[in-house]
Order: sequence, then structure tokens, then C-alpha cells
Amino acid sequence: MSAAPTGEIYRIDWLPGTDTLHGTCHCGREHTSQDPIEMWEWMLAHPNGHTPQGHEPQGNEPQGNSS
Repeated sequence: MSAAPTGEIYRIDWLPGTDTLHGTCHCGREHTSQDPIEMWEWMLAHPNGHTPQGHEPQGNEPQGNSS
């Protein structure tokens, strides 16, 4: 029995003529690596491994003056 589909698509392409893998996460972030294990760890770490393009990680947003 398998879990219900999430709609998340992870894609890893091999760049011909190189030992390089190019990964695209379901959020749109991209990553390049020669190590397939490191590539999958990066993808599966979502959202801790990266943030969607155009977004800043939480905790880095400007805070108002509390005075």
C-alpha cells in the first residue's frame, strides 16, 4: 500500500558529457552536484534545505521598532 500522491515533483537531470547532476525541487529551486546522494539529501531536506525562489528564510525578515 502506498501513500496518497502529494503532487510534488522532484527532477534530476544528468548533464551529458559531465559527471554533473542538475536537480529541480517542486518549489522551483535548483541545485547542481556530482554526488547523487548529496543531491537527494538536498531535495528531501525541503523546506529545511532551501527556500522557494523569491522568498527569504524566516527569521531574516525586517522587524519593526518595538519602542
